[in-house]
Amino acid sequence: MERNSSCSLQGKVALVTGGSNGIGAATVRALAREGASVVIGYHQGRDRAEALRASLGDAGRHATLQISLDAPATHAAASQWLQAEHGHLDILVNSAGFTQRIAHADLDALTPELFNQILTENVGGTYGISRALLPLLRARPEATVVNVSSVSAFTGLGSNMAYCAAKAALDTLTVSLARAFAPVRFLCVSPASVDTDFVAGRSRNELEQKAAKTPLGRVVTPEDVAQAILACITHLRTSTGARIVIDGGHTL
Repeated sequence: MERNSSCSLQGKVALVTGGSNGIGAATVRALAREGASVVIGYHQGRDRAEALRASLGDAGRHATLQISLDAPATHAAASQWLQAEHGHLDILVNSAGFTQRIAHADLDALTPELFNQILTENVGGTYGISRALLPLLRARPEATVVNVSSVSAFTGLGSNMAYCAAKAALDTLTVSLARAFAPVRFLCVSPASVDTDFVAGRSRNELEQKAAKTPLGRVVTPEDVAQAILACITHLRTSTGARIVIDGGHTL
């Protein structure tokens, strides 16, 4: 089938935070297949990021970049590097995040310090990175930012209460940024439990049992989320400040 040229990302520059693993890595592959030059943002997984870059077609077109959610200096450095290498940024996918599995009733385990760390890692860092890169995004006529959120933002169910609160804040931040900085578009994708190692201790069997109770009866994969992110960029051109739910009907 002939590719629709209007959906091609040839000549576009994309940065994916948390790009070395899980949803981020699936998104890197999807964007590269469409022709984008992809910068793989990573925190500690440098070897994993380099291996992913090497696996992409025309690997020399892509790059890796160390970015820590809680280190504003790395956000500024990313902006400076992108300015020097490309002079602009077309696509930002904020996929990086952090959580721990803590029962919602276990207030002893969810200390105030950990609560604040989870907020910083999942929404504060996203704000810091977006803020640092906005000048580069605003230099492009169709720039798009996609934040990876979660159905936990509006169900209040998730790996812990702080994670739910952080994703709710991320959804609202997405709306606020969309209103303030148009024509740059800001959207968020909201999956249910995804088949990755993001939540330590979560088994494939647990995911399958949850999925069996949903209308579609299938586990959400990283590729499912990556395709939704790609659609936000290439097809939903008049959508901004919107939430795209990818949960197989889990929240119905």
